[in-house]
Amino acid sequence: MEGIFVPIGFFLTIFAVLYVYWTTRTRERLALIEKGADASIFKKTPSKYVLLKWGIFLIGLSIGVITAYFLSQKVNEVVAYFSMIFLFGGIGLIVAHLIIQKLSKKEE
Repeated sequence: MEGIFVPIGFFLTIFAVLYVYWTTRTRERLALIEKGADASIFKKTPSKYVLLKWGIFLIGLSIGVITAYFLSQKVNEVVAYFSMIFLFGGIGLIVAHLIIQKLSKKEE
């Protein structure tokens, strides 16, 4: 019976955070509309390289998992998986940033 409180508390916390976020966002937008300001500042233009960034990041994570599998035979399994996933995920994000920066310069 006591083990059920943790998942319930977790989902209630997630719900509360999302509720506060959405109500605050709505109030801000309504206040802008009342003052006659343009609410287009909230519209984000999606980057055309989002899929490239996610692809390289996920490739980095998968390389990290594969490397961690081989490293887990030498060191603690938990340490191997966490360290390699974070290391190669970070390397993937850095590589994605460099590639996107190079592609953006080429377009200009």
